[in-house]
Amino acid sequence: MLTLLHNPRCSKSRQALALLEEKGIPVAIRRYLDEPLSEAELRALIDRLEGGIERLVRTKESEWQSLAADARDPEQVVQAIIAHPRLMERPIADDGKRAIIGRPPEDILALLD
Repeated sequence: MLTLLHNPRCSKSRQALALLEEKGIPVAIRRYLDEPLSEAELRALIDRLEGGIERLVRTKESEWQSLAADARDPEQVVQAIIAHPRLMERPIADDGKRAIIGRPPEDILALLD
């Protein structure tokens, strides 16, 4: 089953969910701000993530900028997101083998191929 790491306050995340619902795709929704990923879950997600780890971080957020971290360094990304879950880009669709950031939301449809 497809899991959507979702923030209902994010328009792109809402669009991704609506797109999956329109296609009739069963989806498990995980509100990652209410139920943050553990370190092990985050590391496993990074291993499945397509498009490069630097896309996983919301680098324009003040929390990220105050860390002066490197978005290409997996260890720094993991520690930043564990400490500040809102730094993780959203939405992310994950089928357990591959994970795709839905920016734009239509990108998640690649998991259906």
